[in-house]
Amino acid sequence: MLAKPSGQALEEAGAQEESVVEEKKRELGSEHPGTLSAMQRLGRWKKAEQVGLQVVETMKRVLGQEHPDTLSSMADLASTYKDQGRWKEAEELQVKVMETRKRVLGQEHLDTLSSMANLASTYSKQGRWKEAEELQVKDMEAMRVLGQEHPDHLRSMNNLASTYSNQGRWKEAEELEVEVMETRKRVLGQEHPDTFRSMDNLASTYSNQGRWKEAEELEVEVMETRKRVLGQEHPDTLTSMANLASTYSNQGRWKEAEELEVEVMETTKRVLGQEHPYTLTSMANLASTYSKQGRWKEAEELEVEVMETRKREAEELEVEVMETRKRVLGQEHPNTLTSMANLASTYSKQGRWKEAEELEVEVVETRKRVLGQEHPDTLAGMANLASTYWNQARWKEAEELGVKVMETRKRVLGQDHPSTLTSMNNLAHTYMSQGRIDEAIAMMAQVAALRSRIIGEDHPDTKSSMKALVQWRAV
Repeated sequence: MLAKPSGQALEEAGAQEESVVEEKKRELGSEHPGTLSAMQRLGRWKKAEQVGLQVVETMKRVLGQEHPDTLSSMADLASTYKDQGRWKEAEELQVKVMETRKRVLGQEHLDTLSSMANLASTYSKQGRWKEAEELQVKDMEAMRVLGQEHPDHLRSMNNLASTYSNQGRWKEAEELEVEVMETRKRVLGQEHPDTFRSMDNLASTYSNQGRWKEAEELEVEVMETRKRVLGQEHPDTLTSMANLASTYSNQGRWKEAEELEVEVMETTKRVLGQEHPYTLTSMANLASTYSKQGRWKEAEELEVEVMETRKREAEELEVEVMETRKRVLGQEHPNTLTSMANLASTYSKQGRWKEAEELEVEVVETRKRVLGQEHPDTLAGMANLASTYWNQARWKEAEELGVKVMETRKRVLGQDHPSTLTSMNNLAHTYMSQGRIDEAIAMMAQVAALRSRIIGEDHPDTKSSMKALVQWRAV
């Protein structure tokens, strides 16, 4: 774990950066690229934006609109906008940089390809998967000239695989991830961090398809190697153990899941402390495994401890994080909105529905305006708000939002995407709560059939749908 720098250290670092800027100004002049680059490094969000604008304008005037350094400064400014969640401004600059580099340097120049990758990332942040995919396919094809085993080619394949996953296109994601993993094993070696990441990605794709055995095989390999290379107590090793425990749990192998979860919990307690978020998560995971075995007393004991610790700290911390992010990043930054959503979730868990609702409405409205109606984060916010309405027995409002989320996910992600199926599942429960039994059964039957086909009859979500269906038909 990296130590957090002290306030004094940060001030000294800032003072050092400022002295570098002043020295560059004296030696090179205020408009020299070296000076401007030092000023860019000194900037922090809003200040970085002001400096970035100055850098871009100066370089345009001194070097010209199409000079490589001018284009690099525009790309840096776009990155500053992106850090603030200002996707549209980032996108506008990135398009300019990409088009200019295409014209000046050529379609297959590495700087042009870098611009395409950056723009694709901005599209992804907005949930514009198709536009991201189009650029990433071009990037990947062009990167082939560097060789099949070049790190940049593998990176481009990995990016495209991620975009396929975000659309629920598991088979296409899997095909790329297998190739990336095999190449990294051969070129970088079995124990390289990038190889581990590739194996983790592929295991996740297998899990998303309910292919637990294949996920397990990879996760065991990653865990054992990380234990040997990084040590038993390294955070990455503990993450691998938790992932494998989850896969065991998904197969109903409670004893094996429990064994790993106990080890993770005891290690995090010793290394990170009793009240660290990772420790609390590991305790919650173990409690869930006890519950699934009907060991209610052991589950309750852990859950009470987790609940009391989180209740004591979570709300206070989440309020502080939210207020700080509002002040530093702005009201509309994605991280600010995530903090608001987390605080709303904490209110919900305490049954404080009105306070949760107030935050969730604000999150939804802001995400609609900033990210768009169809962004995954917007839809997730709407689903959370629908759940809050449901918990207050406000069935019509819950239904109205639930239908919107479901229809949008069907159109954007497709009928078979897990998020779409979750929306359908939630809507079925809303129908049932209103006594609309026939509609509830029809919807849940569809969910159960789709889940059986896509993730298999043994998947917990499939079993949950089928159980609800049996109970409702008996009413």
